[in-house]
Amino acid sequence: MSYATPPGWYPDTGAPGLERWWDGTAWTVHTRRPDAAHAAPEQPPAPAVFGPPSLPLPHQRGPRHEAGGGSRTKVLAITLSGVLVLGAAAAGAVLLGRDEGGTPAAPTTTASTPAPVTAPTATASSAEPDPDEDPTVLVDQLNGVTLPVPKGWEKPESTSDDAPTIRTEQSYDCPGGAAFCYHGTVTTRTARGGETDVRTLAEADIVTAADKAYEEDDLGRRTHGGITSHKVLKTQELTVAGRTGHLVRWQVTTGKGPGGYVQSVVFPSSVGAGTPVIVRFAFDAEAPGLPLSLMDTITRGIRPLGDSATSGGVGASIGP
Repeated sequence: MSYATPPGWYPDTGAPGLERWWDGTAWTVHTRRPDAAHAAPEQPPAPAVFGPPSLPLPHQRGPRHEAGGGSRTKVLAITLSGVLVLGAAAAGAVLLGRDEGGTPAAPTTTASTPAPVTAPTATASSAEPDPDEDPTVLVDQLNGVTLPVPKGWEKPESTSDDAPTIRTEQSYDCPGGAAFCYHGTVTTRTARGGETDVRTLAEADIVTAADKAYEEDDLGRRTHGGITSHKVLKTQELTVAGRTGHLVRWQVTTGKGPGGYVQSVVFPSSVGAGTPVIVRFAFDAEAPGLPLSLMDTITRGIRPLGDSATSGGVGASIGP
């Protein structure tokens, strides 16, 4: 096997002013001053052993070594023992190698430092924001719809019936006492019982919507003194979230307080088997900042989940 650089003395860049012996394969531990090259002919030093002790140590036998054999043997023994003791500490301190096709690279006493690992640069996500984190949108994952949250309204974390809900932020003492009420509330839920006709469902649900809001609450309290009468304000077909649905709206008179308005909107879901979705509204009468037109605005803003551009809603056919 041939080497690009023959054995010899070469400048030691790790120790300025010295030369180090290159044995044709690797750097050895032998150094000298350049002026020593003129004091004696070039002669390869005893090879340095960096491997395990089981590797053989090259040596020469011959007549010209007989007279000084003892001295030569001692030198080799001292060199070998010194290298073996130093091996563990110096193994990482001397870099063995050579430049491509040129003078071999001189050893250095400084351990190389690994290049720092550069973390991948994060790229801006083009994904849409999560609607659940948007305070202006109510998300009903089960029924696959979203509702707009009007200014001054909130999304409570929990309610008595666990239905997705938006309501006015400020509560007040109910007219019937023993509880607190909200001027405006809207909830979404899944139709039960297997009925799929949206008009039938809306006409049945409006009774439940009125009772829950103004007759008795879930704890059996008559927070508004009960319903004394009601009037049908509207019943009509409409389009909600791109689906044909039905709307029923009542005005109710209560035993205490000004009464209010309730509305049930029913339409097929855009997910799963299309089970009808019910959206219930309850607005107190005479509540400041709570016109009936807001019911229409919220209804027009109902969208299928993940499709905010869907064209749907009640249009301009329902007035305040």
